[in-house]
Amino acid sequence: MSDVRAKKSGLSADIQKKLDAKYNIEQEKQCREWIEAVLGEDLPDQEVGKNHFQSCLKDGTILCQLINALSPTPLISKINNQKMAFKQMENIEKFLTACKKFGLQDGDLFQTADLYECQNMSQVVVALYSLSSMSQKQGFTGPCIGVKMSTQNKRQFTEQQMNEGKAVIGLQMGTNQGASQAGMNIGKTRAIMD
Repeated sequence: MSDVRAKKSGLSADIQKKLDAKYNIEQEKQCREWIEAVLGEDLPDQEVGKNHFQSCLKDGTILCQLINALSPTPLISKINNQKMAFKQMENIEKFLTACKKFGLQDGDLFQTADLYECQNMSQVVVALYSLSSMSQKQGFTGPCIGVKMSTQNKRQFTEQQMNEGKAVIGLQMGTNQGASQAGMNIGKTRAIMD
């Protein structure tokens, strides 16, 4: 965690403990290997652990290089190499914006503070897994981690098959074997008055 923040207490401390417990070192190792394979260079901090991983990615330059390497055309034109905090956070924000353009959903991404202040590194790892999966879908043929995203699988049915399907009663609708909810009354009925 960042040294400028006050120590958490109460509910915030409990939530932070749960977030820390979700962090998986094995997934971090896979992310490290994947980033190094895609970029063709080693990460600066080779120690394993969420604080070390955060220090590798904190300035956002590696993330920006990663998304540019995965995309057929670079999504981030200018990467800030300055060590000022707001420039580093700007790099992270550029990466997140590029991920959305690349096809990731908001739920797959993290917030800038999650990485920059080491608040929720497990979500950063989730975002990297999602980015790898999406890169496969977008046509990247290099190394990857995580699952492959599904692609569209359109099916063509004949008119006869469509008509046969209309005669089948789906189990979500119930069955025609005598079981129904007719006559069931649980508790009071709700009276709606004008």
